[in-house]
Amino acid sequence: MQALIPVINKLQDVFNAVGAETIQLPQIVVIGTQSSGKSSVLEGLVGRGFLPRGTGIVTRRPLVLQLTHVSPEERRAADLSNGDDVHFRKNAHLYKGIDAEEWGKFLHTKNMIFTDFDEIRREIENETERVTGSNKGICSDAIHLKIFSPHVLSLTLVDLPGITKVPVGDQPPDIELQVREMVLSYISNPNCIILAVTPANTDMATSEALKMAREVDPDGRRTLAVVSKLDLMDAGTDATDVLLGRVVPVKLGIVGVVNRSQLDINKNKSVSDSLRDEDVFLQRKYPALANRSGTKNLAKTLNRLLMHHIRDCLPELKARVNMLVAQYQSLLSGYGEMVDDPSATLLSIVTKFASEYCHTIEGTSKHIETSELCGGARICYIFHETFGRTLESLHPLGGLTTMDVLTAIRNATGPRPALFVPEVSFELLVKRQIKRLEEPGLRCVELVHEEMQRIVQHCSNYSTQELLRFPKLHDAIVEVVTSLLRKRLPFTNEMVHNLVAIELAYINTKHPDFVDASLISAMIDRSLEGSRSLDFPTEPGWRGSPRWGCHQTNAAAATTAVTTTSANAVSATDSRPKVQDAAPAGHGNRGAAINLLDVPVPSSRKLTSHEQRDCEVIEHLIKSYFLIVRKNIQDSVPKAVMNFLVNFVKDHLQSELVGQLYTPHILCDLLVESEDIAQRRNEALCMLQALQRANQVISEVRETHMW
Repeated sequence: MQALIPVINKLQDVFNAVGAETIQLPQIVVIGTQSSGKSSVLEGLVGRGFLPRGTGIVTRRPLVLQLTHVSPEERRAADLSNGDDVHFRKNAHLYKGIDAEEWGKFLHTKNMIFTDFDEIRREIENETERVTGSNKGICSDAIHLKIFSPHVLSLTLVDLPGITKVPVGDQPPDIELQVREMVLSYISNPNCIILAVTPANTDMATSEALKMAREVDPDGRRTLAVVSKLDLMDAGTDATDVLLGRVVPVKLGIVGVVNRSQLDINKNKSVSDSLRDEDVFLQRKYPALANRSGTKNLAKTLNRLLMHHIRDCLPELKARVNMLVAQYQSLLSGYGEMVDDPSATLLSIVTKFASEYCHTIEGTSKHIETSELCGGARICYIFHETFGRTLESLHPLGGLTTMDVLTAIRNATGPRPALFVPEVSFELLVKRQIKRLEEPGLRCVELVHEEMQRIVQHCSNYSTQELLRFPKLHDAIVEVVTSLLRKRLPFTNEMVHNLVAIELAYINTKHPDFVDASLISAMIDRSLEGSRSLDFPTEPGWRGSPRWGCHQTNAAAATTAVTTTSANAVSATDSRPKVQDAAPAGHGNRGAAINLLDVPVPSSRKLTSHEQRDCEVIEHLIKSYFLIVRKNIQDSVPKAVMNFLVNFVKDHLQSELVGQLYTPHILCDLLVESEDIAQRRNEALCMLQALQRANQVISEVRETHMW
């Protein structure tokens, strides 16, 4: 069993070398309020005074203290050149060449040996001020100290700053919160034993140390209480009820101790003399509890508890080390090996990237996004949702007012009034509406281009870890893909422009889906029977709503329509404004003058039935033909984008990458590894080696040692 504590000390050495905190090692954590006697308890366990002393908060950094028992036999065996004991030979380097019976070593001073414990105290003070300064602030960076002595039991303890409530001097205002967070970070480790120190001259029910211990260990299975300063209790009182657990029960027990007073420290009273006085006091004051109290009994209790605790934690600790070994091996392999063959490495990375890019478009990538659409799915959404809905939102008569239609009709007739609706006006207006379909098509191309650019970043993150190793190669690949997409953009835009131009080039009024003009005329004539004229507002947002009547299929109906139209035309001619006969006022006896009207400007007015009929015919024809063209554009633009942009890039991406990047004079420069990745690989390698050494240390523990 005694072999278990050195195992934990070795593990702590292994992980201290790499600064790892991923392994929660079994250890004893000492907590208590300021001036509760923590330092005196630790010095009593060591048997020497070595900790800084003073008022206020003295311990300002965690002190990880490893006590290693060194027997005289081990010292003698270490000095032998050919000792027979395997353990002595294996640990001879720890003791050989050291004349002192007791000595210490700090982690930060490497192999420097301290045989003077006053020097150890000064080194702790200097190292504390080096990191925290002299302003009484605290820091979570621990100081690691090993003490080798024949007078100690093997233990691993952590001394923490004392719990405080009110900042003093130039301490930061949140000193209480800082200390609390530091203490909780250590005692929350499920593999630690909590040594809660409470002075006997205070009420144990109000102990801050026990209160914090219960927050993380409510069952008390890993909490041991120490009642310090038994000799300072008021006269007529004792701590019997407290030590027996009648006031505050603690499962691991309560141990009472007597500390060196400040007067003893000032007089340089040795710790060994204080321990003898402690035995005398306990035999006199607490004879029934003397065999379970005192510093020596505390050391034995801690040694026993720690060994049993290590025994219980070791199987789980070994399993965690094995799991971390596998994790770091996988992490290290992900960072890749050093580049031996630049050509092969470049081709491999380019091939993986091009393959991942195509798979992302096709939807077969291993790294499918779950938070948003990407790749081919997003392109599909652009085609059928964004582009499709945009086209559907374009009204066939959008931007056209009734007066626009009427003006186009009148302009198409020239100087002669038209008997029938001129075809030129229809073509002029329908081309104007078809032209509106070009902008959504070009916007569709732009959105797909942006998504294909986004796929580059997606593939950079997920395609291959090697790509992240080489930032210059990554930037070069992004530049090649961006350039290829940029070169394909004008061809795709030109194709979309041509699709609209094709529709504008020939208005196919014989299209099978195009409505018959004569049928529309007959239906509108039928709907206009019984009303000479209607009010048609001419605001830009108005859209005509045709009133579909019964189909006029007989000759009489057609004749009636023509007669009605002629009559309306005559009526409209007769109703034109008359020329004024009287001369304007102020012109005296001059002859009658003609006041010619200005060129008429379209304005809101009542349309004649003839004008109304012509406008509605044109509007219905525009709507019918626009829907045909919109359907064609909605189908042909996605096909053009796929052919000229998406599929072209997919088919030529790898060859483009190889052609531009596989060049001898830039090959080595592209494969310069990132400093960050190199540092991560080194850290992962160090951690992996530490874990492997830790695994070997744990494997050295035999079942006989554990049980």
